Amino acid sequence: MAVEVEILKESRILVVDDNPSNVLLLEALLMQEDYQNVSSTTDPTQVRALHEENDFDLILLDIQMPKMNGFEVMKQLKEHHDQDDYLPVLVLTAQTDMETRLRSLDLGARDFVTKPFQHAEVLQRIHNSLEIRHLYKQKKEYTHTLEDKVHEATAELRKSQLDIIRCLGRAGEYRDNETGEHVIRMSKCCQLLALEAGLTERHAELILYASPMHDVGKIGIPDHILLKPGKLTPQEWETMKSHAELGADILADNESEMIQLARTIAIAHHEKWDGSGYPYGLKGEDIPIEARIAAICDVFDALTSARPYKKAWDVKDAIAFVEEQSGTHFDPNLVPHFMNILPRILEIRKEHQDPDELQTQVG
Repeated sequence: MAVEVEILKESRILVVDDNPSNVLLLEALLMQEDYQNVSSTTDPTQVRALHEENDFDLILLDIQMPKMNGFEVMKQLKEHHDQDDYLPVLVLTAQTDMETRLRSLDLGARDFVTKPFQHAEVLQRIHNSLEIRHLYKQKKEYTHTLEDKVHEATAELRKSQLDIIRCLGRAGEYRDNETGEHVIRMSKCCQLLALEAGLTERHAELILYASPMHDVGKIGIPDHILLKPGKLTPQEWETMKSHAELGADILADNESEMIQLARTIAIAHHEKWDGSGYPYGLKGEDIPIEARIAAICDVFDALTSARPYKKAWDVKDAIAFVEEQSGTHFDPNLVPHFMNILPRILEIRKEHQDPDELQTQVG
């Protein structure tokens, strides 16, 4: 794939030679060929700074120079150049020995022109070097564009996954709650608490995505039990508790890290710190940290939300309950972290209010 001539003619070229006559000759040749951005210097110590400022597409570099020879210039360029980039150096030298060539190549030179040079030859080598340089730049730009598109597609896919997960979570919530806002509030609170407790951003994000499915097992609980306004019988309570294992069954046999985490939260978010929870009676740190985080956020939001069988608690009463249950129901190490982020949790509640709360405010 050839590069358009117009692009090559706009290339930024630097001529480096301590002999002003050689510089003038090369400048004249390049201008005669309509190269539009030609710079020059007889001081090799200025090359690095000039290249950093202009990002030249080609550097025509003499080897034998005072103050700093061409090898030292290339070494300096190489040390301060992006290792993944193409160092565009064409060496001009009267030395034809193999050692000079090998050393130049090792330091990053792409081609050689032997002095005294034929005009046609040096122009052709300049053209070839510039074409390679621009093809490399095109490939690099294409790679960056492709990476950006991949990132965009990945972000869209994650958003779609989160939307699907929230819909699945709402399917369970709608059974005993007229709105699905609970899963949004609860999952965002879980992410905040995870970060406050020192978990990594990636871990907290996984919890954000996984926690909406914590009560998906309610899909399998009969309405006469799930929506019963009075106290459940012992047998009905056992049926109600089975939603944790039902949720785990729904989310089983999936290789996705997020779904596996969702399964962990679904089956363990009703376990209690003192071992009195269900379904397995896990105690303390035997309960996965993700489930311990979900437990606090789920209970607090459930207490402060109205359900068909109960009124919403006052926030102060719900806070008092969480503090009271520290070390019993809830991880005592997480409760202080929860209190630290409480203002942000209340902001989330305002942003994602249930429809009945909004209607009350309007009324």
